[in-house]
Amino acid sequence: MSVASDTTAQGALRHVERLIFGHRRLVLLLCALLTAVLAWQATRVQFNASFEQTLPISHPFVRNFLAHQSELRGLGNAVRVAVANPRDNGSIYDAAYLEVLRRLSDEVFLVPGVNRAEFKSLWTASTRWVGVTEDGLEGGPVIPAGYDGGPDSLRQLADNIARSGEIGQLVALDARSSAIYVPLLAQGADGKDLDYGELARRLEALRAKYEQEGVRIHITGYAKIVGDLIAGLHAVLAFFAVAVIVATAWLYGYTRCRRSTLIVVSASLVAVVWLLGLLPLLGMRLGPYSVLVPFLVFAIGMSHGAQKMNGIMQDIGRGADRLEAARMTFRRLFLAGLAALLADVVGFAVLLVIDIPAIRELALAASLGVATLIVTNLILIPVLLSYVGVSPAAARRSLRLEADGRRHRLWDGLLHFTRRGPALAALVGAVILGLAGAFAAQRLAIGDLDAGAPELRPDSRYNRDAMFMAGAYGASSDVLAVMVATPDGRCSEVDTVRRLDTLEWELRQVPGVEGTSSLAQMVRRTMTGLNEGHPKWYDVVANQDMVNTITAGAPRGLYNDTCNLLTLHVYLADHKAQTLQRVVDHVRDFAAANDSEEGRFLLAAGSAGMDAATNMAVASSWRVMLWLVYGAVCLLAWIAFRSWRAVLVAVLPLVLTSVLAEALMVALHIGVKVATLPVVALGVGIGVDYALYILTVLLAHQRAGEPLAQAFHRSLLFTGRVVMLTGLTLATGVFTWIASPIKFQADMGILLAFMFLWNMLGALVLLPALARFLLPDGMTGLRYSPAIQGERSIGHD
Repeated sequence: MSVASDTTAQGALRHVERLIFGHRRLVLLLCALLTAVLAWQATRVQFNASFEQTLPISHPFVRNFLAHQSELRGLGNAVRVAVANPRDNGSIYDAAYLEVLRRLSDEVFLVPGVNRAEFKSLWTASTRWVGVTEDGLEGGPVIPAGYDGGPDSLRQLADNIARSGEIGQLVALDARSSAIYVPLLAQGADGKDLDYGELARRLEALRAKYEQEGVRIHITGYAKIVGDLIAGLHAVLAFFAVAVIVATAWLYGYTRCRRSTLIVVSASLVAVVWLLGLLPLLGMRLGPYSVLVPFLVFAIGMSHGAQKMNGIMQDIGRGADRLEAARMTFRRLFLAGLAALLADVVGFAVLLVIDIPAIRELALAASLGVATLIVTNLILIPVLLSYVGVSPAAARRSLRLEADGRRHRLWDGLLHFTRRGPALAALVGAVILGLAGAFAAQRLAIGDLDAGAPELRPDSRYNRDAMFMAGAYGASSDVLAVMVATPDGRCSEVDTVRRLDTLEWELRQVPGVEGTSSLAQMVRRTMTGLNEGHPKWYDVVANQDMVNTITAGAPRGLYNDTCNLLTLHVYLADHKAQTLQRVVDHVRDFAAANDSEEGRFLLAAGSAGMDAATNMAVASSWRVMLWLVYGAVCLLAWIAFRSWRAVLVAVLPLVLTSVLAEALMVALHIGVKVATLPVVALGVGIGVDYALYILTVLLAHQRAGEPLAQAFHRSLLFTGRVVMLTGLTLATGVFTWIASPIKFQADMGILLAFMFLWNMLGALVLLPALARFLLPDGMTGLRYSPAIQGERSIGHD
């Protein structure tokens, strides 16, 4: 980069400065009009989620599932409602209990969004029994004809249930509860997406209503999880309010100036309003993950706003008028702020490589929100402060703090890291920490590491319901389905059914598999029943006519109407990453050895199948995302500083923080999953802000001929306090999330707080230590940002 090109860029920046500050009233008018319009639009923002948005759409498992979704019964988006009889020695064979179940079943059946064609409970005609009598095979609905609630009817019901195969499915193993299977439609008759919040509210209303009649109701399923997350939105809003209060308190405690604090907080809130207003205009909405974006936008806005306010306050304290101080700060920090915000945008945007619509929605919303900060914080704050300035007392106080800082023990301690000995010790310590962290991070797992719904607390109502389901029905709701694709009308070929039978038997031996269900198992049981229960007939016989006959009477959930698809249901103990991987690996190995034109074994359907696909998508994106975010941050740092040495000084502390964050995830038993995947990208994108601001000032003074120690000291005096203020503000704000009822928000809060603090320490400790060796005194040939060339007022008395 030549001096001429630097001068041209500097001239362009001054032209932008004259354009903005020469039309300040127009800038304020346009911002006010835009705020009013987008504030009205923000009232239309919607919060919802969909089952499909959480899936990696291009993954082979998901493509297989979506290709056959209409033919897979009981494996889509569904809710299970278990109704228990809590009385001593109570069971489902109780007339009063059955009457409550019937009325509840009827009401749930009519809830909007329910797929009524596949709805199932003890009271639906599709719940049938099949038995072998002296007259042959007989069957019918499990609720006997002429049921009157009397002892004879209840005994007949018990016999029918015993022959229905529903024990462990619709009926609990101890017969103290029964379940209602509630499949859901992705869209209603009006074409609108399913409203999970409304569905959850209706189910909770039914729970409250019928529990007053002496039963206990337990509800599980993806829709209920999302409903609980939506209900937790109020808690998210409360934490946002806490973050605003905490940030305001920190900032006012630093400035002791009401007007400037109010302007910085207001401008950051304006950015949030613009974001919320733009979402409905662009056809976007807030989901369970993107609902955290407004807080992050506000926090980033406070960080950059504090830098601008600090610069203006110090310049006013040195005698500059309000307009001159605002223009000087704009000229001095605009490019550094722009590079930092672009780094934040990139940190969010790289999440687009993750093939999960919910994460891409988060990435787009966050990138959009940070982009608004370019206007509200880099332009609007200096323009507003050029009118109102800061209080004279606050300006004088800033100079006193700077004068005191020249003798401050903390600053003196940090200056030691510009000397060879302490710098070398700090770098050796960082290397040791990095190696220890990398060793611990080798145990970092992909996916969920806990049973139940990982999005919610272990003691949440949902997870207590999930534990009840697992205990009462002998299997969790985690089902992985293996599909066997065959030519049309040939799903019952003996050879195909026998291969399915072999896979089913092998999977039962895999740790974590609690049970299976398939056409092969149905053939075995029916053959035994047709031959007086003799165990020697428990086999898939080589008789095609007999297998065809049994298949014709089998439930359609085991094969489809055109008989070109078989389904093997695998019931798992949990959806932990290790459990899913064992099953997937076994099925893949089996398919590689047994696939043919007559039958291809396909993965996967069911909730656990989608979890497995998601884990694979996360695993394939994890390192790619890290390389992209670091590559983009390095590029932006190069543009700002034009020095590979400065890039290393800025980025290496971030690498250490990322490694230690992964080690912390191992220590806290947090896996890499959809909820935690964005954290590292956010930590890097936001964390580089500290280094960019400190290096901007440090390099300007080094270029002016000052030694490293003096240049770093001036950096601390000018921006060091604000870096500490920003780090503490961001960390405090996100750490309050630890009290959230939403577990993934609590996990994100812990990890982000850790990364914000470590990035702050890296900028204050490792940055001067690295600069001691990479940016030594007297080094020539460096070229720095045109935003800081020629600006000689940074940190001057």
